[in-house]
Amino acid sequence: MTAVASTRSASTEAVAFLLENLGKVLSVDRSHEIKQTVDTVVSSKHFFVYGVGRSGLAARAFAMRLVQLGIDCYFIGETITPVVQEGDGVLIVSNTGATMSAVQVANIARRVGAKVITVTGVRGSKLSHASNIVLLLQSNGGADQARLAPLGTTFEDACLILLDGIVAEVMERLAQTEGDMRARHAIMV
Repeated sequence: MTAVASTRSASTEAVAFLLENLGKVLSVDRSHEIKQTVDTVVSSKHFFVYGVGRSGLAARAFAMRLVQLGIDCYFIGETITPVVQEGDGVLIVSNTGATMSAVQVANIARRVGAKVITVTGVRGSKLSHASNIVLLLQSNGGADQARLAPLGTTFEDACLILLDGIVAEVMERLAQTEGDMRARHAIMV
């Protein structure tokens, strides 16, 4: 078998693995936590997101949609991000729930009176304990996970899908249409 044929086979296998495992991870009932998350998003004075690496990319994608929904949303760590204050909401994404900067952000946000939402893969993590709401995304892909979805890929993909589902609920709650969102979409030159 050639290297090209082998690569195609591995990619096809990886896609099938991811689709099957994402279905399992996302089929868990999180309706209570999702309702709490939507309530927090729509009632916060300002909303902030944070994550590192690919978890941070999922968080940034969520922030982009919130801005398009007309929510005052920022990514923590950017130079133009204001200070988190009482009455604000903060969503932090971390698969392990042990990323030091994520735990620090949660502790600081809670200390100033912000509500902290965490998306994580570890229920008993330091980040979970520092949060008001925990959206748990646990994956058990077995031995194939390291080969077909390495370094938290299943968590990151599930996180992006879950947060996009939350966008749909926020959109409905705020009576926003795709046209409303498109009007706030960035203009690319």
